[in-house]
Amino acid sequence: MKQRNRVIWLGAIALAVMILLSLILAPSSKIKNGSSYNRAPEGYGAWYAFMQDQGKDIQRWQKPFDDIAAEKQLTTLIQVSSQPQIAGLSPQEREWVEKGNTLVILGVQQPTTAAEFSTNQKSPVGDVKIDTSRRYRKSKPEEVVLGDRFGAVVWENNYGKGKVIFATTPYLAANAYQDEANFQYLADLVTKSRQKIYIDEYIHGYKDSDVRQKEGESDLLSYLAKTPLLPALIQSSVLLLVMIVAQNRRFGQPVTLETPVIDNSQAYIQALAGVLQKANSTDFVLEMVGKQEQLQLQQALGLGQIPVEHQVLLQVWSEKTGISAADLDAVLKLQEKKHRISEKDLLSWLRKWRILRRIKN
Repeated sequence: MKQRNRVIWLGAIALAVMILLSLILAPSSKIKNGSSYNRAPEGYGAWYAFMQDQGKDIQRWQKPFDDIAAEKQLTTLIQVSSQPQIAGLSPQEREWVEKGNTLVILGVQQPTTAAEFSTNQKSPVGDVKIDTSRRYRKSKPEEVVLGDRFGAVVWENNYGKGKVIFATTPYLAANAYQDEANFQYLADLVTKSRQKIYIDEYIHGYKDSDVRQKEGESDLLSYLAKTPLLPALIQSSVLLLVMIVAQNRRFGQPVTLETPVIDNSQAYIQALAGVLQKANSTDFVLEMVGKQEQLQLQQALGLGQIPVEHQVLLQVWSEKTGISAADLDAVLKLQEKKHRISEKDLLSWLRKWRILRRIKN
C-alpha cells in the first residue's frame, strides 16, 4: 500500500472513531446527574420510585419553567442541579413562588467549612447522611431546616405566600443513599405544603415531544447543530485534511527528551515512610509529626518556636480562634502517650491536625 493511501485510511479510521465516541459518550454527560431517569449512584431514580410506591402525587416535568408558571394549581417544583448554582431567584421564579408555590433547589454553591465531609445530621425521621463540608452560614435560626454548628445544610426562605428550600448538596436523596433516612427526609420535606409535586427533568435535557418540536430539535441535524458534536466534526475534518497534506511527515526536528531529575529528599521520605509502615512504628510517627505540628501551631499563634505547656497552648488557641480547644487537647494527649496505635487511629489523628490547620489559617 502506498504511503499516501495509508495516511488517508488511518485518518478516515480516526475520524470514524471520534464520531462514534462522541455519539456514545454524549448521553452520559454530567447534565444527567440528579435526574430521576438516572439509575447511577448520583441519580434520583430510586427516590422517584420510592415516592410512587408511597402513593405521592409526583410527576416528571419536561417543559420550560414558563409553562409551569402559567399553571393555576399550586405546585412544588424540585430542581436537582447537575452543577452548583447560586442561591438566588430570577424575577419570574420569585413571582411564581410569591403566589404560594414551593421551589426546592438541591445543589446550591456555598463555601467549604471545617466540618467533616461525611456527617450524620439529626432529623425527625432519623440520621440523614450528608457528604459535603459546604455550609450556609448567613441563615437565621428560624430558617435552618437541617444543619450543625458549622452552618445550614438545608434552609428555607419565605417569599410572599410561598417558600424556597435550598440545600448545599445535590445528592440529598440520590440513589447512593437508599439505605439511609435521606429518602424519607426529602419526602417529608416536599410534602409539607400538600401540593402537587413535580421533579424538573427539563434542566437535565429531557423534553416532551411538543417542546422538542417547538425548539427545533425534532430531527438529527437540528440536534447536532445545538450540541458540541458539530464543532467536533468540523475539527476532525480539518485534522484529517492536515494529515493528508502532511503525508505523515514530522513538523520540525525531533526533540530529545530530557531525563527527569530525581528528588532525593522526596525519595528519602517515601523510603522512610515505607520502612515505618512495615515496622508498624506509629509511636515514632506520633512523636515526630506531633512535635512539628505543635511548633507550627505555636508559631502561628505567636508563641515562638520553643515548646510551651499544653495548657498554655490550649488557652491561647481558645483566645485567638474563639473555638473550643477540645479537639486540640485530644490530639495533644494522644501524642503524649507515646505508644503504638492502629493505622486507622493514626489516619484519624492526622485528619484532626489537618482540620486544626484549616481553622488556624
